Amino acid sequence: MSSLLEEVVLDLERHSAQEGWDAPPKLYALVRSSELRRAEPELAERLGLAPDVETLAALEQEALPDRGTVEESLAAIVWPEAVEGCALVIERVVLPQEAEQDIPEDEEEALAWAAEHPDREDVRMVVGVLRDGSRHAALRLRRHDSDDQVLDGPDLVPGLADALIATFEPDEPEPA
Repeated sequence: MSSLLEEVVLDLERHSAQEGWDAPPKLYALVRSSELRRAEPELAERLGLAPDVETLAALEQEALPDRGTVEESLAAIVWPEAVEGCALVIERVVLPQEAEQDIPEDEEEALAWAAEHPDREDVRMVVGVLRDGSRHAALRLRRHDSDDQVLDGPDLVPGLADALIATFEPDEPEPA
């Protein structure tokens, strides 16, 4: 199943590359094609899912809930049992470690400062996870924006992968 995850992550990365940069985060539910054909045969047909091939279909979700950080927004998500996994496409500005000590404390000032920093690096990350804990990610740097320069592997963005996996964990009951 992890090879199916790798395949869908790389497909999402290529699709995102075709759409270009400066896009908002996109969240996808990953559903087995056999489950989608069973539950939504018309949708499976529109997506061109072959009846004899098992894949993971990536179904784009509504915008992430606005709960502060991406991790806080992800914590508000609950998936139905039919969802096998999820994937997030998100862009970030990365700064060299030595620049981090100069970041302004005010969030708006920090964002503006990072956007203008001469050593900034724009990165698009596609991170996918499955309920069983499998994970895969792909990274594209704006300055090396070509398909043959995409990095991918299971351990590239561990914090974001952990936050996505947590969306499948049962919620803790409220304390009495």
